[in-house]
Amino acid sequence: MDLPDVVRSVVDAHRHERGPLLVVLQEIQERLGCLDPEVVPLVAAEMNLSRADVHGVATFYRDFHSEPHGRALVRICRSEACKSMGAEDLVAQVETALAVKTGETSPDGSVTLDQVFCLGNCALSPAAQINGRLHGRLTPDRVLAIARRDAS
Repeated sequence: MDLPDVVRSVVDAHRHERGPLLVVLQEIQERLGCLDPEVVPLVAAEMNLSRADVHGVATFYRDFHSEPHGRALVRICRSEACKSMGAEDLVAQVETALAVKTGETSPDGSVTLDQVFCLGNCALSPAAQINGRLHGRLTPDRVLAIARRDAS
């Protein structure tokens, strides 16, 4: 199924809903692995919205991304509570181990390293979300072990 067909099928499935743009973009990303920039004009045309409206939603929410993530998505919390418990050192060590900076994917495509600002897991700082699951009291070794397990 090519890109216009995927967009059309997702929009058609949600056309009857009230204000379905967010759900449409989520489902397209789920099917394709990311929101390719070509999606914006296609969704806009199918939903009779402006490109600016669709682009605004697609770029406002951090969960939308224009490039595929690695097989493991590691989001390390960098809020004050986690910082006070070593999150900055954790990020630096994980960046070094993966040979990436925050926001990048490892060269082999296995892990994407990202950041968030509060996961609500302050009592178990430093915390991270790895492939949608919350983890606390993390060390670089634990982050890497979980990410590598999830990426395989």
